[in-house]
Amino acid sequence: MGLFVGPTGKAQIAHTCSPMDRQFIDVAQLNLVAVSSSADDFLHGSAKAGSVIDTAETSRANVMATHPEDPSLSQTRGILSAMFTEYARAIKADQHHQDPGKHIFQAYSLANYAHDILSRAQAPLARRGCDISPLL
Repeated sequence: MGLFVGPTGKAQIAHTCSPMDRQFIDVAQLNLVAVSSSADDFLHGSAKAGSVIDTAETSRANVMATHPEDPSLSQTRGILSAMFTEYARAIKADQHHQDPGKHIFQAYSLANYAHDILSRAQAPLARRGCDISPLL
């Protein structure tokens, strides 16, 4: 938020997208793309399981290093962290010839939950100058 003088000459509070919120949006977008790309490479045989696990774990750490101020972004931060963890667990299970299904299911469920939260928050965030469309 910032203070500005409005057309009436009175000080008003302007709601803006905070730098912390913008940082989260950028970091989340970059890391979602990184995990998706790594997963595609793994599924097509051009990436090793360890590389995908490292990408998911690094992505989790990167997202957790942010501190968005908006409550919906803060909630999404935790959900993405859990999603990256579950995806890494799925690849680890597959690597050990175990069924990754429950972890994949959990990762996709978390992704859908994050999407629902962001979809509901998109218009209010847009009014504050936060473009979350890259996360949807």
